[in-house]
Formats: sequence, structure tokens, C-alpha cells
Amino acid sequence: EVQLMESGGDSVQAGWSLRLSCAVSGYDFRRACMGWFRQAPGKGREGVARIDRNSRPIYADSVKGRFTISRDSAENILYLQMNTLKPEDTAMYYCAATGRTYCASTWDGYNYWGQGTQVTVSS
Repeated sequence: EVQLMESGGDSVQAGWSLRLSCAVSGYDFRRACMGWFRQAPGKGREGVARIDRNSRPIYADSVKGRFTISRDSAENILYLQMNTLKPEDTAMYYCAATGRTYCASTWDGYNYWGQGTQVTVSS
């Protein structure tokens, strides 16, 4: 059974940092394209960052220079380091995985999802 489990969400003030983690089990993590998505109340699920099997990252414009995605293939963990957080970063954050070679920018390109972890940033 494939399982993705996020952790690290919290309520913080603007300008602070958080690191999200996503532990992956039951899946060949090394071959997977992994992504972080977020969904704010009343909005659609948007891509934040994704990383391919060669650890090449791609970021949404809204988080470039502030967020860093990384993967630890020895521990099967995906990370999202979030710095200089803004109130507009407030959302439920999800990690996702797919075995496809191409790392899609939209949610429908991923097969497996975690339950999400809440990030709330106050001004």
C-alpha cells in the first residue's frame, strides 16, 4: 500500500520559516516524480514545487526564492523548506507522487496523495 504522510505544518507569523516533510512508503521513491501542492479555502489546488527523479526542482513563480524542495532518497522523505512566509501562503499543503517521467505542474498528473498538513501565516 502506497502511503504519503505530511508533517510540519503550523501557525506562524509572516516572515517566519517552516519545513514540511512527506514520508513515503510502499512506493519506489527513487523513481518517482514528487510534488508539493496547496489549497486555500475556496480555491483550487495549485502546484507549489516539484522535483524529478534526478532531483531537479521546479517552482511556482509565487514561491521562487523563498521555498526549496528537496528529497532524501535514503530515507524516502520529501521536504519543502519555506522561508519568508506570507499570509497568502496560508493553505493546506499536500505532497504527491507519480511514476511518470514528466513531472506535471497540475494536480491531475499525480497518482498518490497525502492527507495534507495545514500552514497558517498571520500578518
